[in-house]
Amino acid sequence: MSTQQLETLTVLLERAEAERDDALRQMREAQERLEAARAQHGQLVQYRDEYTKRWTKTFARPTSVNILGCYQNFGLRLDEAIEQQAGVSHQAERRVELARKLLLEREMRVASVRKLLERRRTDMNRRVMRQEQKATDEQAARTALNRLSPLLHPSL
Repeated sequence: MSTQQLETLTVLLERAEAERDDALRQMREAQERLEAARAQHGQLVQYRDEYTKRWTKTFARPTSVNILGCYQNFGLRLDEAIEQQAGVSHQAERRVELARKLLLEREMRVASVRKLLERRRTDMNRRVMRQEQKATDEQAARTALNRLSPLLHPSL
């Protein structure tokens, strides 16, 4: 493997890492939106409970039909808002799950490219070491031959 091919793999690794980092950022943002949606849902539920308790005390005393109607209408709208926010939370959960899957795919890609690059470097180092060993062996053989040459050919 040539140095240029290693450089190409290094660039590929850098790009895969950048994509992974982007997927991580997206997942974190999705988690933040999920937490915000859940918090808002919790606040709405808490408000509805407080509202119900407050009006339960009020209805212990005589009340007009108009006030009772307003209480019921607002309670229905509050329940609708809670239901809608539950849907928002559910969608946010799905987005987090999709972002998590994308992040996992990107992390696997980074690991694969890193492993390939490591293998190629190891192969290249082995080839270089074999070439160096071969050159060393040839040099040793030539040196030995040069030393033996006068003995084998005394007329030279």
